[in-house]
Amino acid sequence: MTRKKKARKVGSEGPAQYSDRSLSKNDIAALAAKRKNKRKGLKAGSRHSDATVEKQRIAQQQRDPRLGSKAAVPLVVEQKPHPKSAAGKKVRRVSAEKELEMLENDAQLNVLIDRIENGEKLGSGLQSYVDEKLDRIEVLMNQLGLLEEDDEPVETEAPKKAKRRGDDDLLAEFENFKFDQE
Repeated sequence: MTRKKKARKVGSEGPAQYSDRSLSKNDIAALAAKRKNKRKGLKAGSRHSDATVEKQRIAQQQRDPRLGSKAAVPLVVEQKPHPKSAAGKKVRRVSAEKELEMLENDAQLNVLIDRIENGEKLGSGLQSYVDEKLDRIEVLMNQLGLLEEDDEPVETEAPKKAKRRGDDDLLAEFENFKFDQE
């Protein structure tokens, strides 16, 4: 069979047709991934690159892991207040009149005082809450000058003053004490 030479004439298929196709974002990403996968091995010319960068990289790898930070360590530890405690929060100051008014209008405190007046016994937590609030009310009333003081002295304080002895009396009693008798 003889060989036929192909001609470049327009044949039965018609003229060659080209289509201008613009690349989409997906096509560009695919081409970039293909280029990335195509490159394997070391970077070209790495044998002749700057040696200082290589020395720094090796020094970082050979660093002793037992050596810690060079940061200064404080020798005296100052205790910080707990973040959830009241000491760590900023306390908003209220005037004595407003605080007294708020305590007098406290619904929970009023209910607890009514229960105590009716003869009920409160638990230790509620009783301490009532005592704390009543003490605060008394302090505020003293500050504002609303508390009336009694003119009559309390009788329980008088016997304590009468029994008090001087240092000389105590020393004499100690010297006269006989240790042999038991």
